[in-house]
Amino acid sequence: MRALSAVLMLCAAMPATAATLRPTTTLHSPTVMLRDLFDDPGSEGDRVLGPGPAPGGRIVVEAPQLRAIARQFDVDWRPASSADRTVLERPGFPMGRDAALAAVRSALVAAGASPDCAVELTGFTAPLIPLGGVPQAVVSQLEYDSRGGRFSALLSVAGAGMEPVNLRVAGQVREMLDLPVATGSLAVGTVIGPDDLHMARVGANTLRSDAIHNAEQAIGMQLTHPIPAGQPLYPNDLTRPLIVRRGALVRLRLESGGLSVTGQGVALDSGALGERIKVQNPGSRIVLEGIVIGPGLVRIAPNTSPEAAAARGDNVYRQ
Repeated sequence: MRALSAVLMLCAAMPATAATLRPTTTLHSPTVMLRDLFDDPGSEGDRVLGPGPAPGGRIVVEAPQLRAIARQFDVDWRPASSADRTVLERPGFPMGRDAALAAVRSALVAAGASPDCAVELTGFTAPLIPLGGVPQAVVSQLEYDSRGGRFSALLSVAGAGMEPVNLRVAGQVREMLDLPVATGSLAVGTVIGPDDLHMARVGANTLRSDAIHNAEQAIGMQLTHPIPAGQPLYPNDLTRPLIVRRGALVRLRLESGGLSVTGQGVALDSGALGERIKVQNPGSRIVLEGIVIGPGLVRIAPNTSPEAAAARGDNVYRQ
């Protein structure tokens, strides 16, 4: 009994466990509690001391303030030196740009922009969000110039565990169209095939009104000048491919009264399918007009009037 009494008296005489300073604390809530500063702070550990830093921020608590807090809440701690301090850090991550774009686009569509529009934010700095937070972005004070495609607005971001953040945003709106564009660089004279084009979204404000919208309008046509990769096409970029070249030998066909006569001539013009060109009989040097009906094949137009090559000044060997 005497031994047990001695043990109890010894335990009663021992002081409570002293608190220890936490040099660094990672906060996961918007407030600072007493236990964020000290380990074993006593019964007041869950006491809220005040707001913590914003997501991505930090607060440094120096020795004098720590001593005052310990006294106020009966924490058994004293600074060992004036260099004692604790750093409270609150991690955060930047809100995704897509979330801001979605909110802005929704407001722009409500203001009359196309649902298919492309929105560009200029000078956008994403606000920081608490870890695990799900931010909600709302747009107000929208000013939208539909002709120039420019806008500005107030973007408000809020979520659990964070103070609302308001920031001004501005940018450009582009109406988009799906058009055939060049898959790669195309040289002059290229006869366009299906693999030379692909559909792409193109800003409407960068286009002329006569841009080609259907790839079938271009396939099989020949380019009149080079086209860079990714560029849409226009009617003046295209011509029907030449299937008869000036100076080349061609077969001539004359059909009249159920009779068909063929011969050989020299093309005085280049021509695409269905175009009228001049041809010359190399023997008589008579010049006739014909219609290109196939590669190297010309049908002499009915009732065409022959003309002498000298009158035209043509040299069939000039390229």
